[in-house]
Amino acid sequence: MSALNVSPTLDTVRGGNTLFDVVLPAAGDRARLARNIVAVIAGSLLLTASAKLAIPFWPVPVTLQTLVVLCLGMVLGPRLGATAVLAYLAQGAAGLPVFAGTPEKGIGIAYMVGPTGGYLFGFIVAAFVVGWLAERRWDRHVVGTVAAMVIGTVLIYSFGLAWLGQVVGWDKPVLDFGLKPFILGDIAKIVIAAALLPALWRLCGKR
Repeated sequence: MSALNVSPTLDTVRGGNTLFDVVLPAAGDRARLARNIVAVIAGSLLLTASAKLAIPFWPVPVTLQTLVVLCLGMVLGPRLGATAVLAYLAQGAAGLPVFAGTPEKGIGIAYMVGPTGGYLFGFIVAAFVVGWLAERRWDRHVVGTVAAMVIGTVLIYSFGLAWLGQVVGWDKPVLDFGLKPFILGDIAKIVIAAALLPALWRLCGKR
């Protein structure tokens, strides 16, 4: 990786660093801080873009947001990944139209305490947990990546469905509203991550 001024050996690539640390190393505290700030801002902007991009998918259109949330955690690590999500949520809380369906469906805190609020909080937890798993090399191979993505997805839906049930009432078909239409899309996202992340690690090892 001469262009990036980094030449990681295979042992370095297999160590405890995240993919972000290996691809974009920083020498010194100031350089590291600047790099991390840029990563957090870029991650929050990527989340906004993923919320606005809907892919035609049966039975309902699917956004790439959960894929981006989990990949941010695995690429950046637990702290930076969760911080990027927090920055995104802070932008939304401030009234910027960063969420899916905004501004048509509302903005700011009013949107965040609505039916999707639990999913938004779940993004933070999921990004941190999958980042923690990535630091322990789960993203270096297909099986580990799939397992981490499944765990992160379960966390998002756990918080999302719990909140959704409180908002709309447990007498309503909560699973039909907040889970079943998205299962096939989430499987596709897991397949994408399982193909992409281990391949990037192999590329780093070869270079």
